Parts: sequence; structure tokens; C-alpha cells
Amino acid sequence: MDETTPKTAPEPTIQPQGTPPVAAGGFDFNQPTIIALLYIASAIVGVTGLVGLVLAYVWKSEPKAEWEVSHYKYLINTFWIGLVGCIVGVILMMVLIGVFVIMAVGVLVLVRSVMSLINAQKHQPMPNPDSWLI
Repeated sequence: MDETTPKTAPEPTIQPQGTPPVAAGGFDFNQPTIIALLYIASAIVGVTGLVGLVLAYVWKSEPKAEWEVSHYKYLINTFWIGLVGCIVGVILMMVLIGVFVIMAVGVLVLVRSVMSLINAQKHQPMPNPDSWLI
């Protein structure tokens, strides 16, 4: 390229309407991502899962992008699946299999949270938000 050749600016990327720009290679802290991170942190802290549930119900009623709607439903279902599974696990501790049920439910909640986190970073809806499994 010589000095007489005009330099062109790079083409701007077009973001979907209502979507904040994300830095290349960056991590987007959108609302479903925050809820999923709170659920993952609940494996250590415990109470953050409840905070995530409250935020999911509050943010569900606010205006949002199309892809976020399925995430709220998926994450709310994830919390209730985890709670019911833990209650069943505690009851089953009397017959010595409750620990395994609680561990399996914990893994299920973590996997569902990571799946939501991955799709939220891509700004894609959850494929089947009503599913009880992954």
C-alpha cells in the first residue's frame, strides 16, 4: 500500500436492537448470565441461589430481548427442580440413598446453569426451557 491509497475504516458491526455491545473476546454480564452465575455460586455460598431466583422473577417482568425470555423460564425451573430434588434427597436419607440424590440434583443444577450461561453469552435462547433435564 502506498501513501496515495486511501485508508478505509473497518466496517462497524451491527448489534441487534436492545443488545449492548460486547467487547471482542469479552464476557457479557447480561441478566441471565448474572442469574446463572449466582446459581453456580450457590454450590459454595448457598444463599445466592435464592437471590438469583428473586432476580429472575423481577427481571422477567421487565422489557427484555427475545432470547432472554426462555432463559428466565429455564433458570426459574432450574431453581425449583433443585429445591424439590434436595427435599426428596433429605427425605431419602432415611434409606441411605438421599446423599446420592442430592449430589445428582446438584450436578443437574450446575449443568443447567452452565448451559444457560453459555447460551446467554451467545445471546441465543434456550432450546427447550420447559425441559426437566438439560
